[in-house]
Amino acid sequence: MADDVHFLSLSEVCRRLKSGALRSAEVTQHMIERCDRLQPQLHAYALQLSDRALARAEQLDEMHRSGGNIGPLHGVPIAVKDLLYLQGFPTASGTLVMEGYDPGYSATVVERLETAGAVILGKTQLTEGAFGNHHPEITAPVNPWNSDCWPGVSSSGSGVAVSAGMAFGALGSDTGGSIRFPSACCGVVGIKPTYGRVSRYGAFPLAESLDHIGPMARSVEDAARLLGVIAGEDSNDPSSSPEPVPNYLASMAEGVRGLRIGVDW
Repeated sequence: MADDVHFLSLSEVCRRLKSGALRSAEVTQHMIERCDRLQPQLHAYALQLSDRALARAEQLDEMHRSGGNIGPLHGVPIAVKDLLYLQGFPTASGTLVMEGYDPGYSATVVERLETAGAVILGKTQLTEGAFGNHHPEITAPVNPWNSDCWPGVSSSGSGVAVSAGMAFGALGSDTGGSIRFPSACCGVVGIKPTYGRVSRYGAFPLAESLDHIGPMARSVEDAARLLGVIAGEDSNDPSSSPEPVPNYLASMAEGVRGLRIGVDW
């Protein structure tokens, strides 16, 4: 396995895992070691889940060997923002007051990621309650391009992790720019989906009518792949849209001719 596998696109890793050119356990172990090496400098993660991730990867490799069903994210290590609930593990949401809080269930988007075969490496750091600044007693994520530069706001841990090759993709949340700013600052692709496109069930709320969950990745193809997995109606979220989920990957081949971008100066 190449030493720089951590900078392959999520989609390319998916293809290599499905073909058998890579195994999830070896990719996951590589990513764990990279995270262990960079975390003390970049502080992207609030919680690393190395043992769980490796056990999950080995399970997925066995599924592949036995001819089991292979999902669209089969075996790929990714990260989720630490305001998304993961059953059995704490969700601090960037606070100290919620440190150790386990709601007892997983967010819909987390369940959809795992159903699709993703390996969750850990939960990324965020501003306190996904609002304003990082808690003064929690070390903020560091921009991997330049430590003197802003890493963005609330989803900064996800932006740093993806940009630094500490995850092939991540989930963030956006209420007032919290996917878009870290993506721009860290040089990755972030999508704030249409409201209702992605379920908010199991996400610590900041503003119910403004919160959005969306993907962050190193390419448009990767972001489209992630969005296709997490999007869709959810009976647990009455604000989720019943509209069918398009095939985002297939629509990429159509190009952008004829589309217009509006700029509100």
